[in-house]
Amino acid sequence: MENIRIALVDDQQLFREGIASIIELQPEFELLLEAENGQDFLLALERADVLPDIALVDMEMPVMDGIELNNQIQRLYPQIKVIILSMYTKERLMARMIHDGASGYLAKNCNKQELILALQTTYKTGFYMNMQVLKAMQHTSLQPHALKNDNGVVIEISPREREVLQYICQEHTNGEIAEKLFINIRTVDGHRNNLLTKTGCRNTAGLVLFAIKHHIFEVIS
Repeated sequence: MENIRIALVDDQQLFREGIASIIELQPEFELLLEAENGQDFLLALERADVLPDIALVDMEMPVMDGIELNNQIQRLYPQIKVIILSMYTKERLMARMIHDGASGYLAKNCNKQELILALQTTYKTGFYMNMQVLKAMQHTSLQPHALKNDNGVVIEISPREREVLQYICQEHTNGEIAEKLFINIRTVDGHRNNLLTKTGCRNTAGLVLFAIKHHIFEVIS
């Protein structure tokens, strides 16, 4: 199995060194890049021969913060999955970052095991959301009666697309969904792409947010 390439962007050197030591102890992880602000990280990406799979991004940094860096990554390097690290756990902030394309949101006081799980899950499924983030997305949703995309246009999704979306929310891979629904993996790929197109979502995390907003997937504590 190829290593999961990780980048770390945080202006606090001591915290950065602590996270780096955790990453370097995991044989499946490779710490590819480090930077102390968003601007330095974008410059490093321009020079990089290989891009990271996942970027762990601090919310508050000088020069360019995590909010702006996430926006730039979504625009310039959409293949890089962003997990936000923050001291703040306000529900609207967490939901906003997922809406803006982040694949996950971790509190800086999370434990080592959750950090490792978040990286592994994001690499496997495209997103990681713990119960705190899922509930934040549910509580801040508008809960419309009709299914609408990000532009407010009413859309329809088929029963099969709804099934696929529910399995996506349960962190199943395309291969696992194909087995559960007894269909070809390329058919699952097609349904996933149709869902992204119809909803206007940027990535898998966006689909989860859409499903929670529209009660296609219910968060159960």
